[in-house]
Amino acid sequence: MAREGVTVSTEQISNEVNATTKLLEEEGEVAADYLEELLDITDLDGDIDIDVERGRAAVAIVADEAGELSSLVCPEGEVLEALQELTRLAVQTRTGERSRLMLDVAGYRAQRKAELVQLAQSTIDNVKLTGQPTALPPLNAFERKVVHDVISESGLVSESFGTDPNRYVQISLPSAD
Repeated sequence: MAREGVTVSTEQISNEVNATTKLLEEEGEVAADYLEELLDITDLDGDIDIDVERGRAAVAIVADEAGELSSLVCPEGEVLEALQELTRLAVQTRTGERSRLMLDVAGYRAQRKAELVQLAQSTIDNVKLTGQPTALPPLNAFERKVVHDVISESGLVSESFGTDPNRYVQISLPSAD
């Protein structure tokens, strides 16, 4: 591939992707070590899965029994959000790099993502039917990202308004320029 006199080979791109993946896997390993210590301290049982998804490290704590890790989530994911931030800080302390790691506990984020996709789809249908912008209830950063991605794929427009914890997404038809 050539651009403005610079030639980049497929091999160079592949090496960069492999290096990035390796760094993200390292991030996941550091996070897993931190979370293992936390599970030991709190006397909770759980397995830790590490993956790389959409250019970020993804770590999940999985329990053998339903509800076993509910204290690490809480009803609306508040503890999970705080735990994710603490885990990101632990990774940053060890690696010296800012982490965008995503943490899931007991499948909470996966389930919440499915709920948000459904909410976004029904809101898209409503906006297309009425032509009127529609605001969703306040969402955290993870939730807003999920909604923005679904809206973007649909061809509609989404924009965030407000300040946390009351930041929300408004969905509308694209402007006719």
